[in-house]
Amino acid sequence: MYPGLAVKMERMLSASLQIKVKNNDVAAFEKIFRDYYAPLCMYAMQFVDDQDVAEEIVQDFFYRYWKNRQKMSIRFSLKSYLYQAVRNSSLKYLRHEAVKQKYADTMNQTDRSSFPEYGEKELQGIIDGVLESLPDRCSNIFRMNRFEDLTYKEIAEKLSVSVKTVEADMGKALKAFRNKLSEYQGYKI
Repeated sequence: MYPGLAVKMERMLSASLQIKVKNNDVAAFEKIFRDYYAPLCMYAMQFVDDQDVAEEIVQDFFYRYWKNRQKMSIRFSLKSYLYQAVRNSSLKYLRHEAVKQKYADTMNQTDRSSFPEYGEKELQGIIDGVLESLPDRCSNIFRMNRFEDLTYKEIAEKLSVSVKTVEADMGKALKAFRNKLSEYQGYKI
């Protein structure tokens, strides 16, 4: 077989599958998923170096692919598109992790003793009040992260939720603390 012919056939098959997926053909989507899931997970692993995270990135991509199937217009190779999308998602994840790490480093450097005008009991009362005002799961996630030093991944596993859910609930909790503590200028949780 001629090399150019193989590429041309792959593009035709790829275009055919894309059209079928766009027309709600679940079998065509499942074929793409079966053919590419494992290789894409291995590819994502090269970036994130964590099997669970790599799988979550690929699963999230396939979810978005199916959800937006009718809007998508893939002009070239489906294979190239899939790999590029997973690469971009992996890099986005790494950027997000870098921001989280920078924030955590900043928080670890904050010297809470620089706020002597606020008594420990007063501060504990505020913390308890905010935690009680939060939804149970959100409060529990905050406690597990800040008081038990569990990572987001460990919390997600313990509560059987996704890491993104843990991140979202931590964001809600931190926002509630920021709002409550805004009168205490300069204090960060």
